Amino acid sequence: MSKKKILILCTGNSCRSHMAEGILRNALGEAHEVFSAGAKPSGYVHPKAIEVMGEIGIDVSGHESKHLDRFLDAGIDTVITVCGNANDACPVFPGMVNRYHWGFEDPPHAQREGEELVDAFRRIRDEIKLVFEAYAAGLTEAAK
Repeated sequence: MSKKKILILCTGNSCRSHMAEGILRNALGEAHEVFSAGAKPSGYVHPKAIEVMGEIGIDVSGHESKHLDRFLDAGIDTVITVCGNANDACPVFPGMVNRYHWGFEDPPHAQREGEELVDAFRRIRDEIKLVFEAYAAGLTEAAK
């Protein structure tokens, strides 16, 4: 049986989608293939995203910013958007694709008063972790 493929989309594919990809891949292990991409890729993974993911033992330093078109014919089973713009820009994927939208603030623009930029990244990373680990637990339980 082939592994199910999950694609996480964001606009720039520089922060949220990479954090979600790393967290979901870590939670699911080898059971699924997990990817991320963007509707308008920034061309880089934000250094603060790499930093805060490293703090929880997940290395995303080898990730790259990619366009979602790369995955249109990749047999994607599930598409998860993590920002409103990507949700609006998401094309129709061929086949029976599950679609979910779980929006998160964009970390570089999410600083609250008195909060350092790295703390905004940590806060959003923790929100993403909560949602995606719960999703992974549901997939794991459903597979039993």
